[in-house]
Amino acid sequence: MHRWALWFVVDAAAASRARVPGAPYQGFGCMHAKTMPPAWIELRAPARGDSTPELHAGGSWRIANARQLDRELMRLAVPGDRVIVDMAALEALDTAGAWLLYRTLKLFRTQRKEVALRGARDEHQAMLREVAANDHPCEVDPPYVPTLLRILDRVGRATVDVMKAARDFIAFFGAVTVTLMRCVWRPRRLRWTALVFQMEQVGFNALPIVGLIAFLIGVVLAYQGAVQLQRLGAEVFVVDLIAVSVLREIGILLTAIVVAGRSGSAFTAQIGSMKANEEVDAMRTLGMDPLEVLVLPRVLALVLTLPMLAFFADILGLLGGGLMAWIALDISPVMFIERLRQAVSLWSFLIGIIKAPFFAALIALVGCYEGLQVTGSAESVGIRTTRAVVEAIFLVIVMDALFSIFFSTIGV
Repeated sequence: MHRWALWFVVDAAAASRARVPGAPYQGFGCMHAKTMPPAWIELRAPARGDSTPELHAGGSWRIANARQLDRELMRLAVPGDRVIVDMAALEALDTAGAWLLYRTLKLFRTQRKEVALRGARDEHQAMLREVAANDHPCEVDPPYVPTLLRILDRVGRATVDVMKAARDFIAFFGAVTVTLMRCVWRPRRLRWTALVFQMEQVGFNALPIVGLIAFLIGVVLAYQGAVQLQRLGAEVFVVDLIAVSVLREIGILLTAIVVAGRSGSAFTAQIGSMKANEEVDAMRTLGMDPLEVLVLPRVLALVLTLPMLAFFADILGLLGGGLMAWIALDISPVMFIERLRQAVSLWSFLIGIIKAPFFAALIALVGCYEGLQVTGSAESVGIRTTRAVVEAIFLVIVMDALFSIFFSTIGV
């Protein structure tokens, strides 16, 4: 059995202290005890007055020695920004050896090293050119996963994300509640100026769009109801349709959806921009509570103004429905009001108003929560703003369905 030994290693410092130009300071390879190695590579120290290290390759670079050469080349470390590769001692080269050498040269170039070849035979250069010409790495196809498993994986991950988001939102709601109780105990802590400003922004400035949408919805309800009820000869009941729909459901629901798209997104964008600019962190550094400064005024402002917006939407919705009933069915305003008094009760009006504070708190909390989740980029602000609107509208509709079931159960 042959015995093999690892070439000795002499570092650069030792070589420079010895002051022997061209002496090897790092060398490795496989060597038989009595013969030269079949394939070897060594890194020699630069000559005196030169700073370029030389990488010498020799022996038989064939596939039989590829594993050992690959192992030694992976451990190779060449200093400096220029290297000379000497191939004069290279006796044989096949495709495997040429690829290992080409990979090493390519690695040097990716490290921004200037590479110079020396002593390469024509057939060896041709082999290197052939390997370089066929260097087209192919993409490996990802492992195949059955469609059912992919769907289950996505559903599972989405479910976990929803549960985590629900947990964090509940914790945020608890923190806001504690902050509110602290401000109730000490009213001086409440930012009254910010509260009044937010009431103007989310309430007074929203009157035109809320009123316009409610008026048009009343017109549409009256017209569509008139077309269907005329077939049955019950045109007068269009008043009942308009009154019950607008006062109990349509008025407050459309108002909440408009406010979610208008004010909820504004809350997220405002707080998210402050979070991206590290203004929220600056508040904490100064000893101010962001929930007290940013969140609470917005939540209270929306809770106080949404019932008034709902009342305004109810009036405009009935006005639009009455106008269309007068035009399409010749129901006079006096007849409309008289029929309205018979069709609805006080509870029909109060149900919509009772829902308003809950919808408002939900919209404001979602908007502020998503704003505080911004991570620090404009893209994150956009994503969180979109999520705030979608989540707020979805939760408002769910809560409205729960209210409908509750009021139906108690007989209201």
